[in-house]
Amino acid sequence: MSERTDRAGLLSWLGALPSEKRRIVAIAGAPASGKSTLAEWLNQNLSASAILPMDGFHYDDAVLDAWGLRQRKGAPPTFDVDGLGHMLSRLVANDGRDVAVPVFDRKLEISRAGARIIGPDVRLILCEGNYLLLDDPAWRPLSQHFDLTVMVEGDLAEIEARLQQRWLGQPDGPEKVRLNDLPNARLVIQNSLPADVILSNR
Repeated sequence: MSERTDRAGLLSWLGALPSEKRRIVAIAGAPASGKSTLAEWLNQNLSASAILPMDGFHYDDAVLDAWGLRQRKGAPPTFDVDGLGHMLSRLVANDGRDVAVPVFDRKLEISRAGARIIGPDVRLILCEGNYLLLDDPAWRPLSQHFDLTVMVEGDLAEIEARLQQRWLGQPDGPEKVRLNDLPNARLVIQNSLPADVILSNR
């Protein structure tokens, strides 16, 4: 059964995780629920931690165009979930070498390969993304890598308001929210596996 907590409680919980080996924590939640902000806050308040963003595994726009998925960018099929799985395996193994991981650049709307280095001294990986707990055959295998799972709970109306703000000023912004971002948010809320911890980010 999931346990509810707040930011301070989660921070204490993560700080108490045994550090004899590298641990990976999944921080999942709907788009605009506050996952990335939470991960950044945790990372600033923990030692020997690093963030692995799921968004770094977006397929390139050229690939999405070829597959007819450009308008659905951000939906589950637009991510290289197998690549993410392999990266998690490599990070768990921690062979003593630096690992370069991709990061999504929101200004450019593309993933930048090797944009972040995770060194061998990092003991806690904060893996954050919408679909880390998605109850789907392509995504369920990720769970084998997680020592702890967190779901950032969000109110759908508040999430919609944040999404509208995110795309403010773009002519197709309202359409993106209605046809893509909100369906993705509902998918996460309705079809994710139970998390170890639920955190309300209201």
